[in-house]
Amino acid sequence: MPDFLRGTVAAAKVTTQDVVHMPQIKLSAGVVEYDDTGGDGPVVVALHGVLMNSALWRDVVDRLRGECRCVVPTLPIGGHRHAMVDDADMSPVGVAELIVEFLDRLELRDVTLVGVDTGGALAQLLIARHPDRVARLGLVACDAFENFPPGLPGKVAVLSARMPGGINAALQPLRWRPLRRLPFTFGWMSQKPVPHDVMDSWLEPCQTNRAIRKDAARFLRAVDRRDLLAAARSFGSFHRPVLVVWAHDDRVMPADHGLRLAGMFPDSRLETVDNSGTLIPVDQPVVLAELIHDFIKQ
Repeated sequence: MPDFLRGTVAAAKVTTQDVVHMPQIKLSAGVVEYDDTGGDGPVVVALHGVLMNSALWRDVVDRLRGECRCVVPTLPIGGHRHAMVDDADMSPVGVAELIVEFLDRLELRDVTLVGVDTGGALAQLLIARHPDRVARLGLVACDAFENFPPGLPGKVAVLSARMPGGINAALQPLRWRPLRRLPFTFGWMSQKPVPHDVMDSWLEPCQTNRAIRKDAARFLRAVDRRDLLAAARSFGSFHRPVLVVWAHDDRVMPADHGLRLAGMFPDSRLETVDNSGTLIPVDQPVVLAELIHDFIKQ
């Protein structure tokens, strides 16, 4: 293990002050906040899933800091604090295009794009349309093929979005923290409970802001497995290096999907992580940081 990965990094709480001082950029769809460690190292852009934000990646970023420049946008898919404009394309394809705009506006080139959960689906949609925008691709326990929306939690989220007031009705009870560990909420997403301060920051925007709930509902209602199946048909022509990381004990992302994904890219490798659910950045941040570090240095 590289020296920079050894030891334990103390997890800092997500505070209001941290959120207020996050850098932000105004894009065509609205204001997007992001974390950026800065530095001259290789650029890693990390994507999160629905009803999450950049804090999902904090323990991985803490371990890559100094070796890489880590840029983690908070995507407008439920955990964001600034509502998008009314006519923004909030479909998965539209959000993938927004990520391309984000990269262009920040002049991020030759990036290693890494996505977990639905962030991995967005990464697939992005490289299917803009294969030259990334130098390396990392797909970490993510939606793929027909598993879109993914597993029980994803299907419940999409069903809620299609019912009038459904997202609000589904999220307000999650103020009671034990409910967050149920299989159809976040319980199957990780083996370790997500720290309360992190999940509070994920859920608070949707729980308190109707416009944010509208953005999330627009995204979830537009989820269509046909988009990912179409994207997969282009993977054979993506000749950049690809790292696929899958959780051995994942209950949301089918075990064979990691192998299927790796087999579709000309230059790829598959790594399997033990003792983890879908949210490998929560369950095994040291292992994931090492895999990303080695992938970039290879």
